[in-house]
Amino acid sequence: MLIIGVLIALSVLVGLLTIRRYRAGTVVGFLLAPTILLLAGTSASAAIVPTVPLGTSANYSVLAGSTVTNTGNSTLAQSLGLWPGTSITGFPPGVVTPPGTTDNNNAAAQQAQSDLTAAYTNAAGRPIDATTTADLANLHLGAGVYAGPSHGALSLNGPLTLDGAGDASSVFIFQTNSTLITGSGSTVSLINGAQECNVFWQVGSSATLGTGSVFVGNILALTSITVNTGVTVHGRALAQNGAVTLDDDTFVAPSCATTTTTTTTTTVPPTTTTTTTAPGTPPGTGTTPPGTGTTPPGTGTTPPGTGTTPPGTGTTPGGTPIGGTPPGGGGGGGGSTILGTGTTSTTLGITTLGASTITSTIPSVVGTPFTGGGPPAGRGIPWPAMVLAALSAAAGVLGLVLRRRGPNRQSVQERS
Repeated sequence: MLIIGVLIALSVLVGLLTIRRYRAGTVVGFLLAPTILLLAGTSASAAIVPTVPLGTSANYSVLAGSTVTNTGNSTLAQSLGLWPGTSITGFPPGVVTPPGTTDNNNAAAQQAQSDLTAAYTNAAGRPIDATTTADLANLHLGAGVYAGPSHGALSLNGPLTLDGAGDASSVFIFQTNSTLITGSGSTVSLINGAQECNVFWQVGSSATLGTGSVFVGNILALTSITVNTGVTVHGRALAQNGAVTLDDDTFVAPSCATTTTTTTTTTVPPTTTTTTTAPGTPPGTGTTPPGTGTTPPGTGTTPPGTGTTPPGTGTTPGGTPIGGTPPGGGGGGGGSTILGTGTTSTTLGITTLGASTITSTIPSVVGTPFTGGGPPAGRGIPWPAMVLAALSAAAGVLGLVLRRRGPNRQSVQERS
């Protein structure tokens, strides 16, 4: 709104300059019009945020540094890992769903922790696109990098909506140098193609998810993560140095759809080509010498005299059947090839193109991600900017006209 207000003020100024100073108005009018269009076009395009590479840590629902403690029937859709600690308790009754595995202080968990450190550094180093309130409740945000005031603690005590604007590759990154605490019953919802795997929470100390809440995304915590009773996590709880504590929780593997493709199959109908033998052509003079075709003489696919057109009714004068066997000939008549099966065979005057399948892939059209928390930005130039640009151009034209008419009026007055 501030930018639009400034542009309106500039347009008013152009009008005043046009009336009071013809030449100045002309110059400013013509220069300001393309400038406004350029600024409008720039503001309409949203920044594209690349995803955070998780490496092998993406294989884990829970990854901790010191201990993993579970109470109740927690279920993990992916693997459970711990390194450099060694204490994993509560599994069972907790369940790691196959093909997920439990990696306790082994090489796989060590590599996952190394990849988690790199991912944390990557997410923490992103420049922010917008500053949010400390409590994210009731916000509707587009793709981008967000942080609270002064990168302070973040909380969520209600619903949070993340809007992908029709782009499955939209990425959402939340940064805090302190804690992340969600309230009981709080929710994170994704709309318009946003994907759970592309939501990241970089937490500078510890994260706590409230009882009965529904959480989405990858928690990259420097210290510890506590998931209270009955929480559903569509994502991962990845702690570098501290513990992960669970209590009868459910971890769902995050959705991660990429650009959708549609496959279209088209079947070409068979085409039959008929070979016509001119009258008087002696038997056995086709492309295949008599008796040497793949079909023995006299035993072609079309019995003599029983072709697709009954003998004596074809277009060939003299009663030679079309597609049948010429009188007095066996399989060595007019040779032909059957296509579409990879096998060449000799038949009696009929060429058949077998059905084939053509498969094409049509990529879906996706929108452009937007940032800043407002509604999705359009791809074209916003109409207010177009109106302002038109007004500026009109002011320039008016100034040019008035400048030319001014000397003419002065000359008329001098003559009088």
